[in-house]
This record gives sequence, structure tokens and C-alpha cells, in this order.
Amino acid sequence: MIVNQLSLSEVLKQSHLDKNLLRIAEKVQNQERLTEEEGVLLFEKGELGFVGALANHIAERLHHGKVYFNRNFHIEPTNVCVFTCNFCSYSRLYKHRDEGWELSIEQMLDIVRKYDGQPVTEVHIVGGVHPKMNLEFFCELVSKIRAHRPELHIKGFTAVELDYMFRKAKLTVEEGMQKLKDAGLQSMPGGGAEIFHPDVRNEICADKVDADGWLLIHETAHKLGMHTNATMLYGHIEKYEHRVDHMSRLRQLQDKTGGFNCFIPLKFRNKDNDMSNVPEASVIEDMKLYAISRIFMDNFRNLKAYWPMLGRQSAQLTLSFGVNDLDGTIDDTTKIYSMAGSEEQTPSMSTEDLCDLITAVGKIPVERDTVYNEIKVYKEELA
Repeated sequence: MIVNQLSLSEVLKQSHLDKNLLRIAEKVQNQERLTEEEGVLLFEKGELGFVGALANHIAERLHHGKVYFNRNFHIEPTNVCVFTCNFCSYSRLYKHRDEGWELSIEQMLDIVRKYDGQPVTEVHIVGGVHPKMNLEFFCELVSKIRAHRPELHIKGFTAVELDYMFRKAKLTVEEGMQKLKDAGLQSMPGGGAEIFHPDVRNEICADKVDADGWLLIHETAHKLGMHTNATMLYGHIEKYEHRVDHMSRLRQLQDKTGGFNCFIPLKFRNKDNDMSNVPEASVIEDMKLYAISRIFMDNFRNLKAYWPMLGRQSAQLTLSFGVNDLDGTIDDTTKIYSMAGSEEQTPSMSTEDLCDLITAVGKIPVERDTVYNEIKVYKEELA
């Protein structure tokens, strides 16, 4: 579905615009930073067409119609977890571990070997926080993957997993991150951020690492030369100011380190969890959130829509609301969102599928590596 957005110049000519919204549009035109108050105002008063036009203008200026993806696969070591997050449909408590799965190092290496000879560029490792899968266990896993396939980029472990590993090993964050880096870890995903504000965090995930701890782990990774991603779980009990506070904290750390590759809003899904009574956000709210993220997160070059969570049609729609990345082919059966009720129960798309999805809305598919070096531009697909 192609969405015909107004141009920024057309937006600025609209006489009926609220003067504060007009000021925001002028700021976007002049590449000026929005305040937190202006971010909240966009959520409260910015109509979808308005924020979409601004976001699309920024994305076109930065990426000229290019939409990125990579060829990756996931390893989920376990869904057994010591934490109890109310929004989670994925994990099983340790005392109920017979209901979940626990993979050995050899079983995970078998997953890696399955892709031998295939042009994948990244393995993404993330799962529950298992008390017996400690830092040494994962250092061994990472080093064996590195030895088996040195050119494969290893991205792994949320700050929640790492915080537990480091505390259990009685290591500082820097010591723990250095140990994993020495083993072969190259970057981190952005999971576990949820919503930073304690008013929300204490209700939905009170027992895991707090905002300061999450930010410290990512800042430490950046200082060690490792890139990471950043996420935000939206569409549950949070208010607009909580979203903006979350994005502002990420923006501040990006100002300081420049180490974030991209920002990934993650939609709350309500199937089979302790927040099943909370209705999910509408598609309109999804698109508005992506657009405002693009406008507000001015030092994040890349905005990703994680298509297994949104579903491929909604993910395609985000490309008209500031998004320039659709993650990867994810050629496996990652369960984190399918267990929570996402549209994609078997999330796998071929490179051809992704290119078709992107070209159908007039964009240019570009295969990238983990840190956004371009591998191939599929311009001929548009001919």
C-alpha cells in the first residue's frame, strides 16, 4: 500500500495548523531538535497525516528512498527465565522449566552449522535469563561460533541477560562486556528497555534491571567500540510523557556515545500474558508512534520496524511513516512474538519476499550488514 504523504512545504502552507504544530514543522524543515514538551504535543495533537509527512520528509532526506534489511537468523538458547515480566508470553519460570526449552552449546552450534554455505551475515542470540546459563557458558558459545564461522557477525544478549550474568559472576559491567567481546561478541540487540520511567517499569517488570542499569550496559558497550540497538515497548499502560521520557534518555546517550545503530519501537501484544486485559494499540497508533519516533529521535539515523511483531502488511505501511529498516530475513522460528499473538506465527521471509515488500511501496531495497554497511542495492527490482 502506497501512502501519498503531503510534502513538508505543503504542510507549512496549511493555514489551519495549530501554531505550536506549525513551529514543529518549521523545526523539522530547519533540522532543529524538538523538546520533550513538543514530543508530547505531537502525540496529543498531531494528526496522522501531519506527523507522517514530517517523518517521511526526514527519512527521504537521510535515506533517499532506501530501505534496509539483512540476512540473519536467530538462536534462542532458552525461554526459562528467573524474571516475571507481566507483558511476557514467552518465558517460563525456572520451577516450570519442563514447560520450556533449554538448548545445549552443541545444539546451538548445530543451528549455526545449518546455515553453512548460505549468505547469512548475522546470528542474533537472545532468550530468557536462565540461572545455569552463565557468563562462562555464553563466552564458550560465542567463541565456538566465532571459530566455526569467523565472518559471521555475532549480535547477542539483552542488557537484562547481561546484568544477571555480570552480577552472578561478580564482575563489573566493563569487565563482563570486555570478557564477552574477547570471546567474539560484536554487538548487542536493544531488548529489555521496555519503558524506562519507574512509574511504568515498576508495574510491568519490576524485578529486572532498571533504566540506569540498562543505559550503563549500552554505554559501556559503546565505549568498548561495540554498536548496539535501542528499543521501546509501547501500547500498554504507558502515557505519552513516558514514551517521550524514554526516547529522550536514549537520545541523550546517543549524543554522548553515538553507539546506537537504530531505534526499534516494539508493539505490546496481549496474548497469554498477565496483561491480556490491556487492549493493543491500533494500526493508526502504531503508525503515529513510528512517525513521532523518527521526528523526535533526531540523532538516530535508522528506524526499524520489526516485521515479525507487526506483521508484514503493517510493517510495509511503516515505510511511509519514517521507517527505513525492516530487520532481516529471520530464516527460523523465533517465538518471542508469535507466542504473544503476533500475525507472523512462522516468521520467515526470503530476500525476494522482502524486496517485493519494499518495492511495492516505491522504495529501494538494500541489503546491509549489522552495522549498516551496504552489501547490495536492488535497484533493478524497480525497473
